[in-house]
Amino acid sequence: MVKLTAELKEAVSKMKVFPVATATKDGTPNVIPIAIVELVDDETLWITDNFMNKTLSNLRTNPKIALYVWGPEIKGCFQIKGVASIRTSGPDYESMKDKINKKNPALPARSLVIVKITEVFECKPGPTAGAKIL
Repeated sequence: MVKLTAELKEAVSKMKVFPVATATKDGTPNVIPIAIVELVDDETLWITDNFMNKTLSNLRTNPKIALYVWGPEIKGCFQIKGVASIRTSGPDYESMKDKINKKNPALPARSLVIVKITEVFECKPGPTAGAKIL
């Protein structure tokens, strides 16, 4: 696993909606917008599943995941890659569900996707485009 730098943590904190990519076991891609993503430590993201279908199905057979970090208030452009696990019970799941239900009781918080960050890449155009940062 890799640990995010202060610059990357700041960028993640400013994101409103993350494009999140997964793929089936045979490589068919899927990208969805996710608004509830939390950086819980320097190397772990929590993603709340309220309405995921294809994404969860993909992660059950292929746990690789990527998130795109970019926006007008963010310095730079990054792709975070990781390995996901799914929780529907236990202390981490209950913690996430409590937070979500306090903010919006109408959201189901069906499961918690825990992403262990494995790599980070540069996305901005130029000579370093696609370069591995971490």
